Amino acid sequence: MEREGAVTFNLKELMEERHGDNFALHAQYLNPQLTKVVTTLGFDRFYERGEGCYLFDDEGNRYLDMLSGFGVFALGRSHPVIKDALRQALDADLPGMVQMDCALLPGLLAEQLIARSPKQIERLFFCNSGAEAVEAAIKFARASTGRRRILYHAHAYHGLTMGALAVNGSADFREGFGPLLADTTEIPFGDLEVLVRELKRGDVAAFIVEPIQGKGVYELDAERWRELEDAVHGAGALFICDEVQTGLGRTGAFYAFEHFGLAPDIITISKALSGGYVPVGAMLTSDKILRGTYSSMDRAMVHSTTFKNNPMAMVAGLATLSVFDDEHIVEHAAAMGIVWRVRLEELASRHEFLHVVRGRGQMIGIEFGRPTSRGARRRWRLVEATRTAMFTQTLVVPLFHRYRILTQVAADNINVIKLLPPLIAADAEIDLFISALDELLSEAERSGASLVEFGVTMTKGMLRRSPTSKRAAARS
Repeated sequence: MEREGAVTFNLKELMEERHGDNFALHAQYLNPQLTKVVTTLGFDRFYERGEGCYLFDDEGNRYLDMLSGFGVFALGRSHPVIKDALRQALDADLPGMVQMDCALLPGLLAEQLIARSPKQIERLFFCNSGAEAVEAAIKFARASTGRRRILYHAHAYHGLTMGALAVNGSADFREGFGPLLADTTEIPFGDLEVLVRELKRGDVAAFIVEPIQGKGVYELDAERWRELEDAVHGAGALFICDEVQTGLGRTGAFYAFEHFGLAPDIITISKALSGGYVPVGAMLTSDKILRGTYSSMDRAMVHSTTFKNNPMAMVAGLATLSVFDDEHIVEHAAAMGIVWRVRLEELASRHEFLHVVRGRGQMIGIEFGRPTSRGARRRWRLVEATRTAMFTQTLVVPLFHRYRILTQVAADNINVIKLLPPLIAADAEIDLFISALDELLSEAERSGASLVEFGVTMTKGMLRRSPTSKRAAARS
């Protein structure tokens, strides 16, 4: 059918007309509790654009983004190569998702990813997210082994869909959603004895792990990882590495498991593969394991998802890998990881609140703990008495308000700031963060000024937790 008539949609006009309605719309139609959280913390800004490692609000203020969309923006925001690739794809009018077809672009991206993977990885399945990749991993592991039970680590995070939630090591995420997927068992982090005991029951299909845990940036040494993997393989089970956050250069290697010399049977990836624009995930595995699910022509579609080979996602992935090669992103992340470690450990040597620095590459966990001097210890007790791990929030809030640096507490009830900057972050960004944290810790050791600032911010936020639109507020 021939398309006629004037253009009826103008994005720029729509956004200008409704500018400032963000929080009122979310409070009314989306998640009102998230609106309350962001408003209470005073994080309610009207961002207008992003570029590289920075966000810009409607008043022209620049914010250093140390979350990068929880690792999505590995190449920073608005990378010109990704944008150009997506424009090319739109202009090409690609015949996407024909379904009864074998399109070129998924094959090309699969070829690229498998070339960057260990030799046992021969095939993959594309999906839309990290959680979907984990769901696929669970299904394929069960089909391949003929067993049902999946083991996972305490404090693990593998996504929030029902199967992924069943291997989530946080009770807070699981509460209220049961009964979950049956036949899953939690293993204390790195506990070889418990793992071996569970494997001896002979019903374990797979053990799913994060090479570095996202919630808290917790690590194991290479020897313990190899002991765990050997035990799994010795029991005839599969070893699944969830690289959704740690993969694609985040830790200074293309996959984090490379640091430990591991050979997983299944790998899950997502986040960074999107280039920051188009949701995409993938489960990578061996030919044998994949054929355990796709075992005949009748079962060619037994596991699928409508958008699995979306051409825009495939182009975003191909362009992302091209930039990784051209700009040496993985090598840069490794180099910056050394800088982070040196700078933060120097801070730790001078500040009694800063106890431990963890992580690799541009995935950093900074753990805070009880100081030794009398005045600082008194302030620590005062803050922690209000809520466990509240001290870290007293740093995250002024980092944002005073220094315009966006960070997060790594998980509920732990005093850890987690940093996931874009992988392109360099010395300038590290300097900004280190300088700000140095000042805040010095202040916390001298006085309670930052605690007062935090309290004032929270009070103001609670007083305006019923958001109106910016336009309505202006009228009033």
